[in-house]
Amino acid sequence: MPFSSFNLPPSLSDILAKQNYKRPYPIQQKAIPAILNEKDVLAIAKTGSGKTVAYVLPILASLQTASSPENRHISVLVLVPTRELAVQVNEVFQTFTTGLTKPIKTLAVHGGVSINPQMIDLQSVDILVATPGRLLELVGSNAVHLSSTETLVLDEADKMLNLGFKDELDKIFTLLPKKRQILLFSATLGDDLNNIKQVLLHNPLLIKIETETSDVDLINQLAYFVSQEKKGPLLRYLIKHNNLQQVLVFVSSIKRADNVANKLRTNGIEAWPIHSKKSQGVRTDLLTKFKHGKLRVLVTTDLLSRGIDIEFLPYVINYELPRSPKDYIHRIGRTGRAESPGEAISLISPEDEHHFKIIQKKMGKSVNIIDSSDIDLKGY
Repeated sequence: MPFSSFNLPPSLSDILAKQNYKRPYPIQQKAIPAILNEKDVLAIAKTGSGKTVAYVLPILASLQTASSPENRHISVLVLVPTRELAVQVNEVFQTFTTGLTKPIKTLAVHGGVSINPQMIDLQSVDILVATPGRLLELVGSNAVHLSSTETLVLDEADKMLNLGFKDELDKIFTLLPKKRQILLFSATLGDDLNNIKQVLLHNPLLIKIETETSDVDLINQLAYFVSQEKKGPLLRYLIKHNNLQQVLVFVSSIKRADNVANKLRTNGIEAWPIHSKKSQGVRTDLLTKFKHGKLRVLVTTDLLSRGIDIEFLPYVINYELPRSPKDYIHRIGRTGRAESPGEAISLISPEDEHHFKIIQKKMGKSVNIIDSSDIDLKGY
């Protein structure tokens, strides 16, 4: 099925061709026609399955023929859980707005930066991508109004509920008009999400593309058995010896992220930590450099495991294992995305053995474990 089968506006089809989009992914095939037909949609699909484009294209197509509301009354609201995801979703919208017959203005708003420039930039915005807390601040300042919003998108809705945004979401829902289109995208369907679905969605189309682990086969998983004190030298050996580029390293804490990145730099490997203690400007700069291959290694915590959206990330390394098997899937899912292969490496200490067995059992896939005692780590 080509994109041309959706009868998108010619200007949008031209942008798709210029961006080298050849054929839609499964979630796009099912979601785009439903959204164009103004149906509510509940889509369960893992991050990296193409879901952002699945709602960006039909939203932009619909706005090409819609009348614009009053100033500061936005037509489309997209709610996301993290600052990074807000920026990334807005970038996707902007990719497809350049060259449209009817100009569309989009804006991302989030915490961690001054609110005043965002209040000014909200002039004549059609599509607003926002984190819930900052959105409510802007509403409270009368900088934006939701009474004319025709489409609401909840992206990574399960993550928002897990991070404790439920009260803020409830407040936002009361500000929206009763008649609106709701598009809910999530990696999982838990009880909280099911309750929101029953309250918000009207006869929704349920799209369930794949299970949480369905793309694991695209990922070449490998583990090394190593003592805790030799994890650092082994990490540096793997990166240098195999000349790994664009490596995302996961650790369990902010302090560890700083320490691992510092050690890598001390040993001649360009690496920087990214976590919640970094300012938004620094986080955005590091992500941009990493995406474009200008930063070799990024060391991060689970807070950003869903906020880092890179289409062709080749390597993920678990310096430390996450607490839950589900978080392990989210981590390694940063690679092997959108039908592109990737490699995930885990460093397993004796204390990790039992937990890693549980992860493999939950994942339904065994991982080859190499004993690192035969590797010469001298000098690393």
